[in-house]
Amino acid sequence: RIMRPDDANVVGNVHGGTILKMIEEAGAIISTRHCNSQGGEPCVAALARVERTDFLSPMCIGEVANVSAEITYTSRHSVEVQVNVMSENILTGAKKVTNKATLWYVPLSLKNVNKVLEVPPIQYARKEQEDEGKKRYEEQKLDRLETKQRNGDVIFPVINPEPHTVGYSQSSLIHLVGPSDCTLLGFVHGGVTMKLMDEVAGIVAARHCKTNIVTASVDAINFHEKIKKGNVITISGRMTFTSNKSMEIEVFVDADPFVDEPRERYRAVSAFFTYVSLSKEGKPLPVPQLLTETEDEKRRFEEGKGRYLQTKAKRQAQMQQAAQP
Repeated sequence: RIMRPDDANVVGNVHGGTILKMIEEAGAIISTRHCNSQGGEPCVAALARVERTDFLSPMCIGEVANVSAEITYTSRHSVEVQVNVMSENILTGAKKVTNKATLWYVPLSLKNVNKVLEVPPIQYARKEQEDEGKKRYEEQKLDRLETKQRNGDVIFPVINPEPHTVGYSQSSLIHLVGPSDCTLLGFVHGGVTMKLMDEVAGIVAARHCKTNIVTASVDAINFHEKIKKGNVITISGRMTFTSNKSMEIEVFVDADPFVDEPRERYRAVSAFFTYVSLSKEGKPLPVPQLLTETEDEKRRFEEGKGRYLQTKAKRQAQMQQAAQP
């Protein structure tokens, strides 16, 4: 679809959250189709996880987004979908790859929302494809477990914070989940949640550096629990790490069962977003150094630095590999 002004920021760059929402819609369509392809109990595929995705090039107002999805692995109860996003300038015909993402879905019964159904297997062109898919499945399963174990943090407001501190830029958004946000099962679309998360992370980044900012990448997004229609969700973001030209922002989504629900607030989703600061000409700008004050902030900064260096080393290794004849 064509990118409109309400899809973009004030300088015309399409929001990362808009692109994430399109990616999730494509994944939900193809995985739901597949899970219903052999008859049996009707189901809807629910998003469980998005692997790290990099925003390879900016998309602008007036360009057309072409989103394509392919199922690349199935386990007994989950589907791996790989999605590519291409932007097209319809005036010049120029095309470029914007995003590549891997998503995991699970099929939930329409009759019983808590029942996970079995996934029809796919046919692989080679045995190696199945083995590689199984390896990715085991890795994401382990990472989801580790992420859930460190999900107890809460973001509290800070009184009169100093500029460039964690408290100065942290932000929250409260949203009542309505019917338009939800699937046929009455639970929030993963793409809706990701769009709200990107919005909060973008506010944190803009507050920190007071410039135009764009989403550079998103680390794995884990959907720990479903969010029901009628719930109130709080999306909270805080700065965890800054390098010379990038900012890492941690984002939580907490759900409050608001209507006729005895359950207490719970952590539904968590992820790390990375942003870069740009000049009016679209050139990268230096990022102000994050000032850490507490021991927890210093610990999170060092953890963020570790993720940054790990990603940098991985990218350099890929570039070297691609340069080899």
